[in-house]
Amino acid sequence: MIYKFGERLTEISQEEWEKEKCPAVFLTDSNHAEETLATVGIIYESEIQIAKIGFCKIENQQECMVGTFCIPKLLDVLGSRYRMYMFVNENNVVIVDDETFSERLINRIKRKRMHQGETKERFLYNYIAEFMSRDLEILVAYERRLLRMEEDVSQDHTDTIQNRLMPIRRELLNLRSYYDEMMDLTKELEENENGLFLNDQLKYFGTLTDRADRLMSRTSHLLEYARQVKEAYQSQIDNRQNNNMQFLTVISTIFFPLTLITGWFGMNFKDMPGLENGYPAVMALSIVIIVICILIFKKKKII
Repeated sequence: MIYKFGERLTEISQEEWEKEKCPAVFLTDSNHAEETLATVGIIYESEIQIAKIGFCKIENQQECMVGTFCIPKLLDVLGSRYRMYMFVNENNVVIVDDETFSERLINRIKRKRMHQGETKERFLYNYIAEFMSRDLEILVAYERRLLRMEEDVSQDHTDTIQNRLMPIRRELLNLRSYYDEMMDLTKELEENENGLFLNDQLKYFGTLTDRADRLMSRTSHLLEYARQVKEAYQSQIDNRQNNNMQFLTVISTIFFPLTLITGWFGMNFKDMPGLENGYPAVMALSIVIIVICILIFKKKKII
């Protein structure tokens, strides 16, 4: 597909583009990438392997700029990702995408944006901005989930906290790395090392950098919040263990002197006092010891 730059993106045919030679966006797949790049005069010496894209980054070459995108799917952050190549020269933009993700983004731009692509800078701004257009909603959803988990911890409903918290932390870590990569990528666009962009249009890339920075800050805040929830959960577990240990300590303290007494008088020597009448003094002493222990524990607020 070929989209002609203008106030509104207009889809044109290969023949129309060759006739006009107008600046345009070329959307293709990896099977036709080399042919499309040759059409717009871009030479890329490396092999195009979309499946091996692992980062969002920009690589400046002598007469063009090559970008790779590795975009997490917001509903499955830990799963597969959208992967694309982007090639930019003085007049044209070529996007290589084996899925329909880029086509959906362009259609969304055509529906939502008043200024869709007067210049390639404006188009790139719209295109990359759509990557992050729904991210704030997702981060708010993460915050609500953490709030519910914090309430569960405060109410001592901690049975499933660990299983619910670990995936959230991993997803937030992945998102933070992604926003960090996007910040570096948009800064690289803003630096305009090859002079492919108009200076008065670089403000668009600065806006994208600020947006990625805000999203990364929000994600870092959520990671800190998740850490606090984990600490609160761990504190609850420690308190529960301390209570159990305190109970066992009380039981041990009460039964230790009783064990000593029963061990001594249980030897049943012939001359043991009270052997014949059932040790009434021993029983009274045991009751006194139990009462004294209970009074001491209550005074110390142990029980």
